[in-house]
Amino acid sequence: MAQKRKPLIIIVSAPSGSGKTTIIEKLLEGMKGAKRSVSYTTREPRRGEENNKDYIFVTKDEFMQRKEKSDFLEWEENFGHYYGTSKEQLRGALNENTDIILSIDVKGARTVKADFPESISIFIMPPSPAELKNRLKKRNTDQKEERSLRLQESQREMEAADEYDYLVVNKDVDKAVGEIREIIETERKNRETIAEKG
Repeated sequence: MAQKRKPLIIIVSAPSGSGKTTIIEKLLEGMKGAKRSVSYTTREPRRGEENNKDYIFVTKDEFMQRKEKSDFLEWEENFGHYYGTSKEQLRGALNENTDIILSIDVKGARTVKADFPESISIFIMPPSPAELKNRLKKRNTDQKEERSLRLQESQREMEAADEYDYLVVNKDVDKAVGEIREIIETERKNRETIAEKG
């Protein structure tokens, strides 16, 4: 009897405005055996965002309590707000033998990769800096000053793209989704082969 492969931990990072959330949603629509980790955050919900679906929205006090209890796999402060990845969600997915997608920034990705070197990391790149600036402007969810800070941070994140196992350029959403699906399917097959040999 063949051994089962271990579930994949899939890290997905991208600069703000690169379409990461849309890509992950479309990816999960047509993919079985995978789920997305829902991050905790202290920021206010944006228009259209739902609690426990897009993020788990909590107060700063609650976030800090969870941090003190080591509930987070990784956590970061960005633009005055805190974000954290739940250890419990990761454990739950692994126990269910389900691949899990972690939508996290570069700093968080480094932490997870150090703790789970077998994880796979994918960086989503915008077609160009000009297009990224245009997308952020169209999104219209940030003040001008914050948008400028996001662009600066995005530049730093893009400079770290070569740290990732895979790079996908989001020029066309459906094409990007297809590329990531192919990456995951290839990794699944590779892990199954290793499990069988083991």
